[in-house]
Amino acid sequence: MSETVKAAVAALNKKLDGEGFAGVAKFVIEGKGAIIVDEAGARAAAETGELPADVTLTADTETFRAIIEGEKNPTTAYMTGALQMDGDMGAAMRLAKTLAG
Repeated sequence: MSETVKAAVAALNKKLDGEGFAGVAKFVIEGKGAIIVDEAGARAAAETGELPADVTLTADTETFRAIIEGEKNPTTAYMTGALQMDGDMGAAMRLAKTLAG
């Protein structure tokens, strides 16, 4: 697991504040790895054996960091092409709301 993924997992769990997420979301940080967020919180994604995600969000390291730190709005990142989304838009919106809180 890359240091980028380790730091992102810690930041996401801090944002989630022990609450978890109703659904399964996968963040793919290009060239660094992936993170699963579900009712148990955030964790590094295993290479195999993960449940299918309701939504998969893909971004480069800088975009992902900016979203997690509140410097970039995820909707704006999506609209400008910096963040790609595959799957359930409703799940993506719920996740954005959870992380913004």
